[in-house]
Amino acid sequence: MITTKIQIRNLFGIKEYTQDGGSVELSGKNGVGKTSVIDAIRFALTNKSEREYIVRKGETEGEILIETDTGLRINRKVRTDRVGYKSIKQNGVEVGSPEAFLRDIFTPLQLNPVEFMSMDKKKQNAIILDMIEYSWDMNTIKEWFGEIPSWVSYDQNILQVLNDIQSEKGEYFMHRQDVNRDIRTKRAFIEEIAAGIPEGYSAEKWETASTSAIYHQIEQIRSDNQKIEKAHLLKDARDSKVRSFEADREISKSALDTEFDNRSHQIDKDILKLEEQIKTLKTEQESLDGKKKDKLEIIEQTYKANVAKYDAEVADYAQYLDMEKKDVSELVHEALYMEDMKGHINEYKRMVDLQKEVEGLAEESSELTRKIEKARTLPGEILQNCTIPIDGLTVENGIPLINGLPVSNLSEGEKLDLCINVSIQKPNGLDIILIDGAEKLASGLREKLYQKCKEKGLQMIATRTTDSDTMEIIEF
Repeated sequence: MITTKIQIRNLFGIKEYTQDGGSVELSGKNGVGKTSVIDAIRFALTNKSEREYIVRKGETEGEILIETDTGLRINRKVRTDRVGYKSIKQNGVEVGSPEAFLRDIFTPLQLNPVEFMSMDKKKQNAIILDMIEYSWDMNTIKEWFGEIPSWVSYDQNILQVLNDIQSEKGEYFMHRQDVNRDIRTKRAFIEEIAAGIPEGYSAEKWETASTSAIYHQIEQIRSDNQKIEKAHLLKDARDSKVRSFEADREISKSALDTEFDNRSHQIDKDILKLEEQIKTLKTEQESLDGKKKDKLEIIEQTYKANVAKYDAEVADYAQYLDMEKKDVSELVHEALYMEDMKGHINEYKRMVDLQKEVEGLAEESSELTRKIEKARTLPGEILQNCTIPIDGLTVENGIPLINGLPVSNLSEGEKLDLCINVSIQKPNGLDIILIDGAEKLASGLREKLYQKCKEKGLQMIATRTTDSDTMEIIEF
């Protein structure tokens, strides 16, 4: 779609300007109205202007009319004393949502394509990527990743979004680093714990194992061994014990003899001294034999009781005389081994818990890797299924490449080609290019730009500052 008529009246610095659908270069000194033509056309398409005064000084109404070869008619009037007028018709019928309709028939760069060459590479890349047509929304992101990553800006092209998601500065990548670091740390703990746990260790076995039965068996054997030993000691010591008891008996008898002999002598002395007590003393003396006999009987009974008591003790241990003492060292070793194994239970459980944590972290790391790889492979899938408007355009790591080179590596001529290609990316759009300040380009580049527009079948309206006092119109 190209213009067939452009008519401007009393807008900006223009009193009257009319042209058909051809391409022109407007030249002359500053102030002759060259840029006013460009600004008027921009105003017609956007209803915006950076100038404070739109209506020409001294006038109350300004107007621009643009007609195209497709039956589109754009008419805007600006008035200083009343509300302006706007009419956007297609084949004589008013267009609904006219401003939205106009926005859909041109790109901002069409109104100033040379601006693209002076942009930084980030803006240039964003503009190029935005031309790639691929339908997506937040549901698309959620379907791909199960969530909407919060650290990403979604007001950019889908390829830039995916590049941010998989970036090493993104949360997926950094969180995966933290998770993998945690996995390595926990695995080191597991190895350290495992080194101190016997091979084939079964926590279930040793957790339920009890040493009480073994220790009870050990104590029973030790008790039996003591009894066996005592039985033999008792047997071996009986004769000496009996002799000891006999000695005790004889000593007691000898002491008794001495005691009664002394008493008898004393009585004799007392008889000499106390005649009056002779009868009593003789009577007492006569009873001494009976008393002595009674005490001898007691001594004999004590002897027999001691022997009987000892023989009874020997009899109690007689059953152990034929027994061999048992070695408890193996049982002691078994009990100590069991205690050692039970001592590993808490560390074993900690190791198992760490292993479970590692498994969970490994799953989390794998999921993060899946999302990162998803973000890395999706651009290839998107580029296979989307519309790529520029020949030779590819995308690598979120960066657009033209024939394998980033925009910053292109020559000035290649950038001009790209500039034009970028400008006219509206299907069924208005094929017009506005170039204000063409003198800023080297003459060779300027001529190449004009030729490029001609080859593309674009209508071009350019301005170039010269020394002419009046605006000259050069048609191409």
